[in-house]
Amino acid sequence: MTRRTRTLSGWGVLLAAVLVCALGGWSYAGARGDDTLAFAKSRDAALSEGRRHIATLNSLDGKSAGSVDTGLRAWLDSSTGPLHDQLKRTRKTDERELTASGATARGRVTDAALTALDERTRTARLIATVDIEVTPRTGKAGTQRKRFEATLVRTADGWKVEALTAIGVGGGG
Repeated sequence: MTRRTRTLSGWGVLLAAVLVCALGGWSYAGARGDDTLAFAKSRDAALSEGRRHIATLNSLDGKSAGSVDTGLRAWLDSSTGPLHDQLKRTRKTDERELTASGATARGRVTDAALTALDERTRTARLIATVDIEVTPRTGKAGTQRKRFEATLVRTADGWKVEALTAIGVGGGG
């Protein structure tokens, strides 16, 4: 191979490397400002926070007044809007009744999906199945399976549950 051929080959390799780097930079810049990527991040955050808040809203340790108070505060932290207002309004009654019952419930979301996400209105709808392990003060513990539909709202503190509705199980045909 002559010196001239080697020089031309070197320039060719250098040009190919510069071209690959330029295409990579262009692709990265396009993806970084991509609305689809922002939407996907918002969707993932809504789903993750919605799952966590639904589990919280189905959990409470009723063994003592202190643990009931902690659980009710967690309910308030997980909610916003009308649901938050309702939980705040009934807090004293809830605390009294839950402490008296002494039951403990632990909710675990087994599956969930967003059915809608509207970035403009900062809202999302989520459906979830939840296994709730209930342990009464006396008697045998058991697990209940429930389905919920939730309306989520993105607040300054992240996604919160604005409405939570139990969904009945259909009879099938």
